[in-house]
Amino acid sequence: MKYETQRVAFPFFAVAMALFALQILFGILAATVYVLPDFLAEAMPFHIIRMSHTNLLVVWLLLGFMGCTYYLMPEEAEAEIHSPMIAYIQLAIFAVAGAGALISYQLGIHEGREFLEQPLWSKILITVSFLMFLYNTSVTLAKGRKTAINLVLMLGLWLAAVFWLFAFYNPGNLAVDKLYWWWVVHLWVEGVWELIMASLLAYLLIKMTGVDREIIEKWLYVIIGLALFSGLLGTGHHYYWIGSPGYWQPLGSIFSTLEVLPFFAMVMFSFFMFWKGRRNHPNKAAMLWTLGSATLAFFGAGVWGFMHTLSFVNYYSHGTQVTAAHGHLAFFGAYVMMILAVISYAMPQLRRVQPYNQVLNMWSFWLMTSAMCFMTFTLTFAGVVQTHLQRVMGINYMEVQEQLQLFYYMRLGAGVVVAIAAIVYFIAIFGPAREQAPATPEGGLAVGAAG
Repeated sequence: MKYETQRVAFPFFAVAMALFALQILFGILAATVYVLPDFLAEAMPFHIIRMSHTNLLVVWLLLGFMGCTYYLMPEEAEAEIHSPMIAYIQLAIFAVAGAGALISYQLGIHEGREFLEQPLWSKILITVSFLMFLYNTSVTLAKGRKTAINLVLMLGLWLAAVFWLFAFYNPGNLAVDKLYWWWVVHLWVEGVWELIMASLLAYLLIKMTGVDREIIEKWLYVIIGLALFSGLLGTGHHYYWIGSPGYWQPLGSIFSTLEVLPFFAMVMFSFFMFWKGRRNHPNKAAMLWTLGSATLAFFGAGVWGFMHTLSFVNYYSHGTQVTAAHGHLAFFGAYVMMILAVISYAMPQLRRVQPYNQVLNMWSFWLMTSAMCFMTFTLTFAGVVQTHLQRVMGINYMEVQEQLQLFYYMRLGAGVVVAIAAIVYFIAIFGPAREQAPATPEGGLAVGAAG
């Protein structure tokens, strides 16, 4: 760690991981309802559990992105964070907004739009916090070095803020609502968030492989082009069945298939850089999460998205467990694993210790990854069966659910393993460190423990 203000990232990581734990808890509760339909029916109906699960995901990922930005921005810009105080205040505001929204859901107070259920006051606080964050990081960038990594990162963050504004637009017409709703949900996860992920991936590859920065930065610009080209018009695969004109079916199908390309480029480039560069970095766990993120992002967002994105396939598969399979693996691979990779890399430096608890961290990786892959295959098979029984044979929805119980039990088991893996990860990251490392005058670790 070269800059003292990189420490600002620590509380962001801590809060993000606390919310990550809550998100997993609500996910297990939701999976339990699928096998025990009356579970918590009176105390906490399923739609509240589902709402809490998905919203916690979005909130902690945003906090994770903020923490990652505060960590890498000083190094990339070669300048201290403009105002650590602003960072701490905006974290407090964001945490209040997130916690308040979660409590509101339990009381039945929400706007009813999936992923965007936050009450208006919560949305306003989130906006204020995000603008404070963008001001703080943009000023830091303006006074420091401009690299491809921090420029692309800030582009992704600013565009995320722009598209977030459509969360405030809530028209009465459902078709119009869905048209603009996807401008937030799709253009975040399949558009500008990809720029954020690619920037974080590039940063970690430079730090842990020693490959020339110029090579990685040129690759990063290619990713921008691919992500924005395919992602923007790829929104069309959500316009198939909402009353939009028929031309969206070929447009959505064509550009959706191209969304595989940026993730394919990420995974191929990552392994090539790993093969080409040095492979003796002491933080093996961080490298494992990095390569794992690129790999599962390609399969979850790319391959599983491609499986049912063509309109003539999506006609049958949309809204089934195939969608759930794609969503779980895509979010996990592209964004959850990337943030866990940055945290695994940064925490030894933030705590001024050598890379520690490596075995525990890697056990967490294999447990969590295996469980999420098993969950994905389970939901995929459930979705295929559901599609045939419900959409082809015309069997009633609830009757079909009874035929999927075995898959739902397996999904619940996978969720429990994910929870165990998360506990192992928290112990590895925040638990006792075996070896203290003295700080160098530059603020780094004495033996280059974190590259």
